[in-house]
Amino acid sequence: MGASHEQNDDDLDFRLLDEQLCFSLYTATHRIIRAYRPLLEPLGLTYVQYLVMLVLWEKAPRSVGELGSELHLDSGTLTPLLKRMEKAELVVRERDSEDERRVLISLTDQGLALKHKSSEIHEAMLCQIELTRPEALQLRERIMMLADTLRQP
Repeated sequence: MGASHEQNDDDLDFRLLDEQLCFSLYTATHRIIRAYRPLLEPLGLTYVQYLVMLVLWEKAPRSVGELGSELHLDSGTLTPLLKRMEKAELVVRERDSEDERRVLISLTDQGLALKHKSSEIHEAMLCQIELTRPEALQLRERIMMLADTLRQP
């Protein structure tokens, strides 16, 4: 009986690292973030700072809570990040005049100017991952469906 190189679902051993969906996603995430690094360095941004900027370019000001909710980051992670971004003069943090408990994050002129400078990053990433725009959208939808399935109640 010859050995087959094809595997069906019954032949997979899901206890092996290489058979884990979580490991595939983990590996892809790290490689994608690493691929962003040389694109973001000229802008002086880290990957997570870039995500914050994407949210603020869409709509600003935003509260720290709104940013955390949008980016799925807790305030313990977000607050030091925003302090560094404020020190780099990309954002301004100020208390909400209507509710002193809320801190609002606004873009500075310098932060807003990065929007134009970052316009080619998305296309550069599509080229690196060798996906068409429709393929990337389809993959994104599948990943978001998975994330929504795993959302905590």
